[in-house]
Amino acid sequence: MMGNYTVRAFWDSEAGVWVAESDDVPGLVTEAETMELLVEKLHGLIPELLEENGVLTAGIRREIPFCIYGQRMETLAYG
Repeated sequence: MMGNYTVRAFWDSEAGVWVAESDDVPGLVTEAETMELLVEKLHGLIPELLEENGVLTAGIRREIPFCIYGQRMETLAYG
């Protein structure tokens, strides 16, 4: 079994999208309008990038556990 992969996600309020990147998955940088769409994109991108980086072999079925840590900063008016 492969190790867990960590993905950091943060909300880019100017662009209105979630941005994901990872030190564990070389080349991973992507964005989506919702966290759900971001996870959907990651399901395709993570195996693709791991294969391109020689971590996975095409055609061999494996489970790839990954954890997403999300951060969203908000400002509210008070007073």
